Amino acid sequence: MLNEILEETETVMEKSVLFFDIDGTLLSEKTGEMPQSAVRAVQLAKKAGHLLFINTGRTICSVPSEIRKLSFDGYLCGCGTHLFFHEEELLASSLERARGRQIIDKMYECGLAGIAEGSEDVYFPSRITRFDKLESTRRYFREKGMGIECPIDRDGFVYDKLFIYADGQSDLQSFLTFIAQDMEALDRGGNAYEVVQKGYSKATACEFMLDRLGMTKEQAYVFGDSSNDLPMFEFALHAVAMGRHDEVLEPYTEFVTKTVEEDGIAHAMEHYGLI
Repeated sequence: MLNEILEETETVMEKSVLFFDIDGTLLSEKTGEMPQSAVRAVQLAKKAGHLLFINTGRTICSVPSEIRKLSFDGYLCGCGTHLFFHEEELLASSLERARGRQIIDKMYECGLAGIAEGSEDVYFPSRITRFDKLESTRRYFREKGMGIECPIDRDGFVYDKLFIYADGQSDLQSFLTFIAQDMEALDRGGNAYEVVQKGYSKATACEFMLDRLGMTKEQAYVFGDSSNDLPMFEFALHAVAMGRHDEVLEPYTEFVTKTVEEDGIAHAMEHYGLI
């Protein structure tokens, strides 16, 4: 499949590669939905011959069905740890099971709570925690039928990354020191941290796909809103920040578009002449 697409793109090198974050970029965090203007913009961009990729911190199992229905060319998941081009898996990296369990045990020892994210499911604590944001996320995934079968407390699963929560009762620094050899934590604000395998990011995902496609940075556009988008903003020449975005993105942003709800995706793609 990849070779067929490459042959097609050889004759249309003026076309572009678009990388989209999901939450706060394609999906409104107010409504939980993708505006129809964004749906149409994606469809028009595909019709114009551009290649479109999801580039998300979510693992593949939790990419929403409304996103899947749009038939993106690929899904770059788990902050660069699991990459798909159409139905072909190009790269997969999970923590070794024993090491993954050590990290979860250390998380509890340090008074933290978290969610393990794998390709098959997401894994929550078996008991209700004191962290409201974690419990809100638990409710979201339960509505999607996920995070129910196996708790994070139980052994026997592998995962790609963690999302952890800290407070005044937590020894965050001891945990960060413990994981430093193979993982790093991205500060997502509000004492929440996205813990990703070292050597992987949304930027490595972009670079991998551009290399495989034989395309250049000049042909790439990235769309995002939050701190875990920072690596791909640092990487890209054309970086689009949504109308609501983390300040950390600003030094690397080429264009600030409107909010998701104000048709920001369509506005940005029109601005660049992509549709």
